[in-house]
Amino acid sequence: MPELDLAGLQRALRAKFHDPDLLRQALVHKSYVNERSELNLVSNERLEFLGDAVLGAVTAHLLYERYPAASEGDLTLLRAALVRQSTLAEWARKVDLGTYVLVGKGEARGGGRERSALLAQTFEAVIGAIYLDRGFACALRVLRRFLFEEPELKGEGKRVLDPKSYLQQLVQARFSVMPEYRVVEVRGPGHSPIFTVEVAAGPMRARGTGRTKQAAEQAAAQAGLEQLEALERAPVEPVG
Repeated sequence: MPELDLAGLQRALRAKFHDPDLLRQALVHKSYVNERSELNLVSNERLEFLGDAVLGAVTAHLLYERYPAASEGDLTLLRAALVRQSTLAEWARKVDLGTYVLVGKGEARGGGRERSALLAQTFEAVIGAIYLDRGFACALRVLRRFLFEEPELKGEGKRVLDPKSYLQQLVQARFSVMPEYRVVEVRGPGHSPIFTVEVAAGPMRARGTGRTKQAAEQAAAQAGLEQLEALERAPVEPVG
């Protein structure tokens, strides 16, 4: 296997390995294994599998601490927002992981080192290697730095769910019903329609428009959220 500047990567990760071979294995993409069969290497796929589980556990741990009043549904949605492929790829780029990963010549020519899917998978493999080498506490420490740069964990109570998901949770909590959406108007040419959607739940009725039905639903949900917030701020009329 080619020599890699593992010291530089460990500095970027802020994690020093007891067994650097684990980190090396985390950097071996299956395309490299296929092209260099004479080396009898093992790809990073098993470490990726492990790292995915560790990443989910660490994220759940931090969300559990940060949002003590959040429901299971809230936490599940937040975790999904945090550990999506685009986020992991961005974290990989922050430590310049693409320059370390070993890929086959074909993969390299096709720009594989910059592909979000490959970077995200390699990042998960590295987390799996950290977990095996240094344990959960070290994986938690390493990931905390990345996670706390994300909007979901930067500020207490900051809303990060999309309007439709957030409205659903508010409506279920307050009125014990699901918001109902219906298309009330479609205008414009057939190749470029504009949808108007109404959402209703309890005392709330709101509308939104968009180039797609989904976009109109999100716009209606945002209007619904604003309406609910206005209702909450409205002064209570005295009785009698």
